[in-house]
Amino acid sequence: MNPATALATVLVDELVRCGLTDVVLAPGSRSAPLALALHAESRVRLHVRIDERSASFLALGLAKRSERPVALICSSGTATANFHPAVIEAGESGVPLLVLTADRPPELRGTGANQTIDQVKLYGTAIRWFAEVGVPEERPGQVAYWRSLAARAYQRAAGAGNPGPVHLNLAFREPLIPDGDATWCEPLDGGAGGPWVRTRVAPPPIALHIPPTRRGVLVVGDGAANVRRYVAAAGMAGWPVLSEPNGGARYGDHAISTYHHLLGTPEFADAHRPDVVVTLGRPGLSRPLLSWLRRAGEHIVVAPDLDRWPDPTRSATQVAQAVEIPVASGDDTWLHDWRQADQAVRAALDEVLDVSGTSEPRVARDLVDALPNGALLFCGSSMPIRDLDQAMRPRRGIRLMANRGASGIDGIVSTAMGAALAHNGPSYALIGDLSFLHDQNGLILGPREPRPDLCLVVVNNDGGGIFSLLPQSAVRDPFERVFGTPHGVDLGYLAAATATPYTLVGDVGDLPKALRGEGPRVVEVRTDREENALVHARLRDAAQDAVRALMTV
Repeated sequence: MNPATALATVLVDELVRCGLTDVVLAPGSRSAPLALALHAESRVRLHVRIDERSASFLALGLAKRSERPVALICSSGTATANFHPAVIEAGESGVPLLVLTADRPPELRGTGANQTIDQVKLYGTAIRWFAEVGVPEERPGQVAYWRSLAARAYQRAAGAGNPGPVHLNLAFREPLIPDGDATWCEPLDGGAGGPWVRTRVAPPPIALHIPPTRRGVLVVGDGAANVRRYVAAAGMAGWPVLSEPNGGARYGDHAISTYHHLLGTPEFADAHRPDVVVTLGRPGLSRPLLSWLRRAGEHIVVAPDLDRWPDPTRSATQVAQAVEIPVASGDDTWLHDWRQADQAVRAALDEVLDVSGTSEPRVARDLVDALPNGALLFCGSSMPIRDLDQAMRPRRGIRLMANRGASGIDGIVSTAMGAALAHNGPSYALIGDLSFLHDQNGLILGPREPRPDLCLVVVNNDGGGIFSLLPQSAVRDPFERVFGTPHGVDLGYLAAATATPYTLVGDVGDLPKALRGEGPRVVEVRTDREENALVHARLRDAAQDAVRALMTV
């Protein structure tokens, strides 16, 4: 057996023994040993994509939804560089990826050899761990090295409180395909005892105990852990819960879904300063919320990994791996005020949305209302996630996810595809037209590839809608070209190019019917950017009027 085949065979086997179930492959020549080993491995589900960037975000979605390491493989050269955006997102959002890049052997590096670049520590600080595996050789001790390396890489990616991407750079000398000889200088198998290296999970940390108070608030952002436990504790303590849609805590009687508008009203924000705020995950959607956090007297950030804690406002007074929220005695005036204001603002928002036609916030609100229990909703960055944050009512029964680590618009279609493949139930995505165009290759599926049950709802305002709500919109002369960026693309033709079923929704009332179907499909909803800015202004004004009217009673 040639060394390249031996290394690939052992590496794949050990990763499977560790628990690997899904692998995404972008084809190439230098990675042939890994590709052939994986094709012969019946214990994993193999996904093949011709575009490395699409492949990497597909793996990101698979790992994000399954919460298990997913392997990602490519050939050498610029193929490896196309993984970088997804690796950054995985690093920032704590998604376990195993990045296996094939490489030329050392004697070809720096010589101008074809498809040879410097791949050593290519992804910089975005990864949790890197190893230059070294060119495989037929000598005793190699199998133990390869298996221990694979087991360590898998466990490091899975992480104990700090999951994330791991990079193994694998240099292969030719021959790259099996030579028909099965002999090797030592046994290649790993025995019957499971993974080569087993890690023990450390006992949970001692929780920080907070003094009992009714005037507390639980804030839940992206990437929060142990959400249900903290929501239950906040409920027992009489605290309102302010959760971003992707925080997973916008449900129940204590969920304050209109917090963006409440805290955007200065009178309410000033009158409702808490004794303590406990933050889970990383909030980052609402500027009024972030501004309010800066003025919190006691701000406790819960971070399972104390080497990486989110504090974008630099207002944290304590950081803990776990927090104990005690039951507090006393009256319910604090929670009652939040809920009463939330109900008033919700009524005002819905009144505006109900007459807004096919507006973007209404599409977001009505889409969530129309989803069946057990559904996954993957949301694009930029305006879709913000429309959900400001318009989505509390509800149970759905899982909502987004790429909020680096908050880029790239790779959204592919990430949603991956998340849908890992989800046990129907899946949907709400994305903008630029995100859709940026990752249109995510629609390309080979005839033998697993196909997700995913409905992509594309809100098409012919450009970058978020800029119409930012200060850039005041610069009228260059605005359309350098910020609005209209494209004029007919998305129906684009979907037809990949034989993806397509529906155009002319009226928001037809959206529930358009969502029906199976497999990958596209639903387009066309909106107007300027009208959308006006709807957002009306929502803001209506919400503030409702809050002020309530506070003057």
